[in-house]
Amino acid sequence: MSEVNRGSRIGGWTRFVTARPRLSLLVALVITALAVFAGSGVGDRMGSGGWEDPAASSTYATKALEREFPASQPNLLLLVDAGGKGVDDPAVAAEARRLTERLAAEDGVVGVGSYWQTRAPALRAEDGGEALIAARIVGTEKEAGETLERIAPEFRGTQGSLDVSVGGPVAVRHEMQAIIQEDLLRAELIALPVTLVLLVMVFGSAIAALLPLGIGIVAILGTNAVLRGITEITDVSVFAQNLTTALGLGLAVDYALFIVRRFREELAEGVEVRDAVGTTLRTAGRTVLFSALTVAVSLAAMMVFPQYFLRSFAYAGIAVVLLAAAAALILLPAALMLLGHRVNSLDLRRLFGKGRKKSIPGDGTADGTADGTADGTSGGWGRTAALVMRRAPLFAVATATGLVLLGLPFLGVKFGTADDRQLPSSAEARVVQEDIRSGFPGSPGGGLEVFGEGGATAAEYADYRDRVAALPDVMRVDGPVVSGDHAYFTVLPRGEAVDQDTQRLVRELRAEPAAFDTSITGTAAVLVDSKDAIGDRLPLAAGIIVVVTLLLVFLLTGSVLIPIQAVALNALSLTAMFGAVVWVFQDGHLSGFLGFTPTGDIETTLPVLMFCVAFGLSMDYGVFLISRIKEEYDRSGDHERSVIFGLQRTGGLITAAAVILAVVMVAIGTSRVTNTMMLGLGIALAVVMDAMVVRSLLVPAVMKLTGRATWWAPGPLRRFHDRFGVSEGGSHPAAVAVGTDSAGGSDGAVSGAGERDKVGV
Repeated sequence: MSEVNRGSRIGGWTRFVTARPRLSLLVALVITALAVFAGSGVGDRMGSGGWEDPAASSTYATKALEREFPASQPNLLLLVDAGGKGVDDPAVAAEARRLTERLAAEDGVVGVGSYWQTRAPALRAEDGGEALIAARIVGTEKEAGETLERIAPEFRGTQGSLDVSVGGPVAVRHEMQAIIQEDLLRAELIALPVTLVLLVMVFGSAIAALLPLGIGIVAILGTNAVLRGITEITDVSVFAQNLTTALGLGLAVDYALFIVRRFREELAEGVEVRDAVGTTLRTAGRTVLFSALTVAVSLAAMMVFPQYFLRSFAYAGIAVVLLAAAAALILLPAALMLLGHRVNSLDLRRLFGKGRKKSIPGDGTADGTADGTADGTSGGWGRTAALVMRRAPLFAVATATGLVLLGLPFLGVKFGTADDRQLPSSAEARVVQEDIRSGFPGSPGGGLEVFGEGGATAAEYADYRDRVAALPDVMRVDGPVVSGDHAYFTVLPRGEAVDQDTQRLVRELRAEPAAFDTSITGTAAVLVDSKDAIGDRLPLAAGIIVVVTLLLVFLLTGSVLIPIQAVALNALSLTAMFGAVVWVFQDGHLSGFLGFTPTGDIETTLPVLMFCVAFGLSMDYGVFLISRIKEEYDRSGDHERSVIFGLQRTGGLITAAAVILAVVMVAIGTSRVTNTMMLGLGIALAVVMDAMVVRSLLVPAVMKLTGRATWWAPGPLRRFHDRFGVSEGGSHPAAVAVGTDSAGGSDGAVSGAGERDKVGV
């Protein structure tokens, strides 16, 4: 691109951003301060559930039972230890009854019952040393959590001659929420300084290294304020905060690396600061915009699912992606305008005895070319690309085969639901559940409730009970408990709470005829409905991601084949993550080293979440690489040289960004909650595999095999791209020549792409 073009095509957006940089930064500072205030306490307003389908039969039954028979759905359990006397000791029984009466008198607590009142065998430990007081805390998740916080200190610990521990689903959720917030703070304290050190190593300049962190902090604080507002309208999962931190830092680093690197490259070529900002926004800025759109679309696809756990990640993800991109495209150029050449200041490498170098990330030389060459296609990444393309069939087959093999364990995936074993083994709520699981009769947490309505005779209820009890997977049926036209039965399965036999039993119960209307709930029923809801909507979510990704990449490249390659290779890059999730977290390999308890299954919604997040991040890196290849192809018309050039100029950049994002995700993965650990470590693996294997080996090999056909598009699509498409770079005579230089006739996919800037930035 000529100096004239650099200076003359800055465009309206650049003039807007650079006209008053100090004012832009001041406004951003004020907005960020307001976001800190608006987003304060957002974690306390979030829930820790959201795995159920609100429209499912099991959800209806749960709410109906809570309304008509609150004692049937206890969510608070007090585990009473008799201290060696036995729960049937008269003094112990008297103290326990007083404790039960105190709990029943608490506001917000209903359906209180205990072993000493009902003598139910399921409420007494098999060794007679412990027994349970069961109750239900009513209200929303937030209201139930507040009630638990108020009453738990009054009942926990020594109560006369008894020792009491607090457990049950409401305690599990509350403790999980508290642990996640503590772990998130620790992850931020780990990730921020490590990220800063890595950025200094990449940029060499402390000033340049601070810019991505500033963008990330703005995105995180802004997203917290957005989520705080959303909690006023609907439920939001506390797990979404982890995604906010990870993507806020990770994408801010990605976008800032790309923009600052291009800005420094322009400065190294002697361009004036304002013109360098203009060129950066026309090129890297457009890539950042497209990258943000692809990531946002991948995350927005989770909106089609009914579970608020998944929808929460869409809320957080869309907000943090758009805020990170906005900060990178508005605040960062303003900062670069003010800094100018001082962006290279404070070279901390001098502390380690290394002289100051005017390096550009990914190039390694002062002049911005690779290893000082004029064409920028040699150097480490250039040589790697050239080697891969010389042996393209070998690298393509070997890499694809290796990725497929790494994903094979996912064929044995078993889906389950989250329970207390997500918590660390020392957590009080988990200790209570473990004691119940191992020491009490029946299948605690695994019972199924059948809610009946419409009225029936005693004989009809008895007939239904007998037929259900005769089912092969049923151990015992209790009930019915009747109130007016409503009744409920408790069905205890022979199997575990959510194993395949119990899930099959749910479907058998729903198919069992009755003289009254029935609906089934319980852990296995919620799981069955959740799997059905995800299965029904998964094709729609996948279709949204694929179609929009194909369209966006086509608008960027004008090629038919590149969008298809991008989708296929991105999906292939995720195989290692899914294989590792099953091998490690389901099957339990490395569980001792990582410090979690394997349950033999994977929570149903997590693979969907991990796919959407990891696919979006893979597209992020893919857009960075493809856009630079396209820019060079528009300039030179040389396909193979363009691939080598693109990898040379972005390989180090993508690798640095991936390593930094992986560090952030690993910090998230240090969580004591298993699902958060799985999310963080799984996505870290996917990011590293994508950047270091797919982008470095598979992409250049496949593009070599497809050759000049890579850039082909039929006539109607070429004309569509000419009118609506986006290209990096300015005009160049070679760009026009490319249109008639393909082996198969008129290439046309990029004809005239360099003649004008189709979308002004």
